[in-house]
Amino acid sequence: MPVPAHPWQAREVRRRPGVRALLEAGLLHDLGPAGPAWHPTSSVRTVYRADAPYMLKLSLGLRITNSRRNNLRSELDLGVRVARLLAAGLADRLAAAHPAFRIVRDLAWISVDAPGEAPESGLETAIRENPFGPGERVVCVSGLVAERPGLGPSRLGETVRALAARSGRGLDEVSAEWFDRYLRVVAIPLLWLYAEHGLALEAHQQNTLVTLDVDGWPTGGWYRDSQGYYVAASKVGRVRALLPGFDEGVPVVFDDALVDERVGYYVGVNNLLGLIGAFGAQGLADETALLARLRHALAAAARAYDPTPRVVELLLDAPTLRCKANHLTCVDGRDELVGSVETQSVYVEIPNPLAEVRP
Repeated sequence: MPVPAHPWQAREVRRRPGVRALLEAGLLHDLGPAGPAWHPTSSVRTVYRADAPYMLKLSLGLRITNSRRNNLRSELDLGVRVARLLAAGLADRLAAAHPAFRIVRDLAWISVDAPGEAPESGLETAIRENPFGPGERVVCVSGLVAERPGLGPSRLGETVRALAARSGRGLDEVSAEWFDRYLRVVAIPLLWLYAEHGLALEAHQQNTLVTLDVDGWPTGGWYRDSQGYYVAASKVGRVRALLPGFDEGVPVVFDDALVDERVGYYVGVNNLLGLIGAFGAQGLADETALLARLRHALAAAARAYDPTPRVVELLLDAPTLRCKANHLTCVDGRDELVGSVETQSVYVEIPNPLAEVRP
């Protein structure tokens, strides 16, 4: 059976003793490049072909941000487990409540067992569904907001300015509407998943995709990742009711306080405050005005739940928020995929701008 590999990884794993032993014994063969071309997505090691029903999330033993990006079997198992949870009814419930938001499923994974390698051989690959046809206008949020020196404004800036020019409206007004629509199709569904089912997603800007219509307005949201899932201990019964044994053998259930911290960072700080920062830094909108809109949206969404989710209370009123310090994590020599979830990354306190803005 052929096992796909990133070209760089295919060369690197040949130096691993276990893989080299399989090659020398004739139990594993290097077939070299073959088949049609695949194209890297914004995640670099996830590759795409418009005519293929699946994408491939390949192992890549290079340090990118805070870890070497070898797929771990534990995270691949978790991705498959979440796909089964979605198939067991969660996807239907999500579609009924928020039809514009979906989770891209990791349906299976493939690898090679190599002697002496424990347990990963370096050839672990996730088989991810491909719901995106060639005409889809789906963009990674981090790519949307990234400035493009020498090439022009970010795609966000380009989009908002075009919308304003066509409508004759001001940048502030168009930015506010764009942001409101984004909240409806991305942030509010993420809050619903956590409040209703205790399922939290590491929905930072790199893991979040947004669908844009032909004019550039947000019409849908997507989450994609293998390992970025947490279940709050107080609500684990809700996912077990959908899929008995969901959490057996996978590290996914954590204390509520830890999950609140991670949702506050990934969704609140990285995704939403980061997006507001991009609007402000690129001269598209006043940040204070967007902070007020975010505060209003979170408060309105929270009123649907009794009690109010703790993470919303923190985002609205805590004087400081916990923020992952990527540079400090790197300097400290940590690999955020190794060790306990509680200690994989360095977190620091930052002032909470939402607490300083009142409607």
